[in-house]
Amino acid sequence: MCSVGGTDFEFEREEIEVERYKCSDCGNKFDAMGEKVVCPSCRSENVVKA
Repeated sequence: MCSVGGTDFEFEREEIEVERYKCSDCGNKFDAMGEKVVCPSCRSENVVKA
């Protein structure tokens, strides 16, 4: 919750888990998160956790 104009505010922080992946098509290694990971270089969905 945020308050505008005041000095007090609260917010919830959620931990984000980033994992390392490797593209089986172009060999690019990258960090990603989520259920449907796509290679940022070639846009392939053929990726595996490294």
